[in-house]
Amino acid sequence: MGTPEFARVSLEHLAGGNFKISGVITQPDRPAGRKMILTPPPVKEYATAARMPVYQPESARSGEFFELVKHIAPDVIAVVAYGQILPNEILEYPRFGCVNVHASLLPKYRGASPIFSAIAAGEKTTGVTTIFMDAGVDTGDMILKETAEIGENETCGELSGRLARIGGEVLVKTLIQIQNGSAKSEKQSEAGVSHTKKIDEKTREIDWSQKAKHIHDQIRALSPSPAAFMRNDGKKIKIYKSEIIDPAAARTGALDFFCGDGGIVRILELQPESGRVMSSRDFLNGRKIL
Repeated sequence: MGTPEFARVSLEHLAGGNFKISGVITQPDRPAGRKMILTPPPVKEYATAARMPVYQPESARSGEFFELVKHIAPDVIAVVAYGQILPNEILEYPRFGCVNVHASLLPKYRGASPIFSAIAAGEKTTGVTTIFMDAGVDTGDMILKETAEIGENETCGELSGRLARIGGEVLVKTLIQIQNGSAKSEKQSEAGVSHTKKIDEKTREIDWSQKAKHIHDQIRALSPSPAAFMRNDGKKIKIYKSEIIDPAAARTGALDFFCGDGGIVRILELQPESGRVMSSRDFLNGRKIL
């Protein structure tokens, strides 16, 4: 069970392993893009191309959903960013349980946006954890963990791609251990629990009175989507890439912003309202300084 690109990578790893994939459950096709064209999720696209049976029920809490799972009759369910909360009857159905791939080092950053939250908090390391799912949100017993460093300028999209590959590898290792009976699990400590941040308009808008590092982390945590933004003449400008520079290196011809702590954030890539994504140099050509 999975939906976005992060989950597609795990499915690809499973397809390359010694497993029988009895069925793939993903979210229904949704409108996407400026023209709101009905678009299949990445997991469906991969599964269809690989001729795997694909199912797209609207609700995981319907009787039809449970009947579907019983029809597929899985020994184990791998859940990766599916996007719906599974009821107990589903969690308890497979004889080897439901295994989830979560993109953090649990118990830190439980919830729906762990990669964004880790970057926004200025973390230098994160990782992937596989767990046996229970009724809570990312509270199940941990099976395997893999740590990953976070680059100083790495964006959420870039880190997500790396963690997706790590997640696929860790999921395969986890299922092999379950298959041969060597899997061991441990309960999560309540001491280090934290939860993911909610992404809303306030989270996205840049406040230049904040510290330079806070702003830089905000920009990369929200890149490429939904993207941090600033306002210029009442119009939004999305910011995708930035870097922190030494104040002595500030210069004309660059989008350098002094922040609340005296540090400077240089904007490298942006998108004006109703415009295309461009470099800051292209943006400045023929425009007045902000």
